[in-house]
Amino acid sequence: MTPSQEHALENYWGFYGLELSQGLLNFTELFGNDHPVIMEIGFGMGDSLSTMAATMPENNYIGIEVHRPGVGRLLNNLATQELSNVRIFCDDAIDVMAQCIADESLTGVQLFFPDPWHKKKHNKRRIVQPKFAQDIRQKLSIEGVFHMATDWQHYAEQMLETLGDAEGFENCAGVGAYSERPEFRPLTKFEKRGQRLGHGVWDLIFKKTS
Repeated sequence: MTPSQEHALENYWGFYGLELSQGLLNFTELFGNDHPVIMEIGFGMGDSLSTMAATMPENNYIGIEVHRPGVGRLLNNLATQELSNVRIFCDDAIDVMAQCIADESLTGVQLFFPDPWHKKKHNKRRIVQPKFAQDIRQKLSIEGVFHMATDWQHYAEQMLETLGDAEGFENCAGVGAYSERPEFRPLTKFEKRGQRLGHGVWDLIFKKTS
């Protein structure tokens, strides 16, 4: 934690922070409007989330991240830009969904560059599994979108297979296909570095159909 991140947590958490103890959230009360709500799981240092919130004020965002320095950095960015359409959990996403997110309340869920657990013996620890897909589906409204991105090809293939087999989802790019990176998803420094090194990045966008 840098002093700046510590300062942000002390001074801005009261406005932006959410706790599991608050229970089921009423988004209209929380944001003061009825704009669509998009949840990002594992926002890292938060740069892409703050960029999306600034460029798309017509959306509200719920960010989830367990890494406190990343939470501090995002808080700083939000406060500096005076953004009011983001709220943050510093908790496990599974707990947040179970305790705080109403069924069929989200317009979108974003999962960008999750831990790939690249060793084969650790693949089972990856967050994208059949049960997780159904947990996401339960929270999405009909036509709501689950958007994933990864720079690990094997993980991309697993995501494609898992969501392709999942009940109630349709691949927006067509069966067995990856999506082009939509313009609204900002390129991260990490992603730009990967591109320079010739690494691939795969976007997958699935829509809830039932």
